[in-house]
Formats: sequence, C-alpha cells, structure tokens
Amino acid sequence: MDVDRVLLAAPRGFCAGVEMAIKALGWMVRVFEPPVYCYHEIVHNGVVVDRFRRLGVVFVDDVSEVPPGAPLMLSAHGSAPEVVEAARAGGGFVVDAVCPLVTKVHHEVKVRAGKGFSILYVGHEGHDEAVGTMAVAPESTHLVETEEAVAALTDLGGPVALLAQTTLSHQDWAGVLDAARQRFPDLWMPGKSDLCFATTNRQSALTEIATKADAIVVIGSANSSNTVALEKEARNAGCPLVYRVNGPGELPDDLSGVVGVTAGASAPEELVREVIARLNPTRGVEEVTVTNEDEYFPPPRELRELLSALDAVASVTLGTAPPARSAFADDRQRAASDVLDALASG
Repeated sequence: MDVDRVLLAAPRGFCAGVEMAIKALGWMVRVFEPPVYCYHEIVHNGVVVDRFRRLGVVFVDDVSEVPPGAPLMLSAHGSAPEVVEAARAGGGFVVDAVCPLVTKVHHEVKVRAGKGFSILYVGHEGHDEAVGTMAVAPESTHLVETEEAVAALTDLGGPVALLAQTTLSHQDWAGVLDAARQRFPDLWMPGKSDLCFATTNRQSALTEIATKADAIVVIGSANSSNTVALEKEARNAGCPLVYRVNGPGELPDDLSGVVGVTAGASAPEELVREVIARLNPTRGVEEVTVTNEDEYFPPPRELRELLSALDAVASVTLGTAPPARSAFADDRQRAASDVLDALASG
C-alpha cells in the first residue's frame, strides 16, 4: 500500500496513567518470580496484555482467583473498595495502579454520597472504570449513558450531583450534561471536569487532522473507551472514512490519498510505527501537534516503599552503602514503550 501522505496526531497513545501502570507492572515482573497476578487487564490493549502474559502475568476478573500470598496489581481503571479490601486481605504484596484521575472521581463520589447527594454517573455500563467507581457508593449512584436515561429517572429527592467516567468523548458528555441541568437546575458538578486531560487532548489533536484527511485510522482495542471515543470524534468531524484497528494487519488494502493516524491512550507507539510502515506514505509523515503533554504520575506508593526496603536490606546484607539514587530516579524520562521493549527482549 502506498498512500500519499500521513497526518500524525499529537498527542496520541499512552497517557500518564497508562505510563505509570505499565511501568509499575514492569517492576513487578522484575522483582517477583512468576506468576504475578493482575486484577483485570492492566490497560485495555491486547498487545500490552499479551506482552505481560508472556512474562508470566496472570490476569484475573476476581481476586478470589489469586493464591494467598501471591503478588497482585490492581489495574489502572480503578477497583471497587471491597475488591481492594479483599486483595489486601490475601496476604500478598498488593500494588494499586489506579490512575490518579480516577481516584479523584472515586473521592468525589464518596464525599457527595456522604453529604446526602444522589449521584448521576455518566459512563459506559460494564466498563471497568464505571464498575469500580459506582461501587464506591452503589446506593447513591445512578448510571446514565443518554439523555433518555436522565429523563427516565424517578424523583431522586434531595441534592443531585453529576460525575463522569474519565475517558468519555465530548459528545458522550454534552447531551447528558444538558439534560441533567435542565431536569435538576441546582445540579452540583466538580469545579474541574472529570474528563481526563489526555482524552481531551487526543480528541483535539484528532479533530485538527480529521477535516484534512481522506481517511482516519484510530489505533486501539475495541474495549478501550477512549479509543472508541476517538473513532466517534473522527466521524462527528466529518471524515468520510474512519477505521479503528488493533494493528497494521487490519488496515484495508485500498487506502489512498491523505490518511490521518492517531492512537488511543492504551495503544503503544510500536503499533503506530507499524501502521505507518504499512501505509508507506510516498510524501512522508507530517506530525500535527495541538499541545505538549508533560503530566507525570510517579510509581505507586507501595512500589516506592518496596524498592527502598530492598535497597536497605541489600546494604545491610552485603555491607555496602545504599544506592545514592532512587531506583525510580529516571522514571519520568523513561517511556513505558521502552520498558515494554526491554522486557520483551530480555
């Protein structure tokens, strides 16, 4: 295939939360003998999940499947409070790799419910993030995916708050927001939107190229909410041809002209490179940047404490001074894609 040109959206691919979670699981497989367990997929991308499976990570949908004492990571999407409690009761080393932005929403749910609010939660039924968030206060939280769902609510009584899944598209959010405001004029909302900045940035970058391209390729898995949101965004922007692919093998053979390329927040950069190689643009690649992201989430506290403890034990056992630099000293500069590549090679 030889398309004319590729417009490459920036930002694209891994967000700060995914970077943190992947690097954290990378540390787990280096520190512990396999198997290492992970509650739900660490992120919603088949390539990433399969890479870790080959390294001895076992993904489970119930923490009861984890043997007592086994190391366990909780995924980036956030877990229900009872799941976190059960995980810690198992007696093994537990790392909660929940994205800090999801933690913020969990906190908002807990606080609003504690003040007597009924909470309208805009999210996708069955999505890991939505399940974990609603479990924070299940008696007070009502899932609403559409304007019709808002209209169908019975009289809630008392104050009402509106919160959202972090990975929604603007379109997923806007209509429900308008309907909720109309029905509940005193609706409470957080001062800062629940929508993830990375999701918003990737949608903005895609919008910038969508009207300039003959086709748009969105790289990412079908169970990735933010990837599906990008696909919707491209269609809403008026691009005539939009394809969501897991990798280069799913590209149609008849693409031509100018092709826009982006990737969901769970898709590794290696897939972007492979897709561009398959497109083989004769006039090259133009990267279109709408903003530069510098957000960084440090490794989970449990990992930082573990590595510090291991350093201290080694210094006592070997009679050497503890290392001058933290094991995470270069964590900000090291990309999760590089960590995945290094783990795969050795």
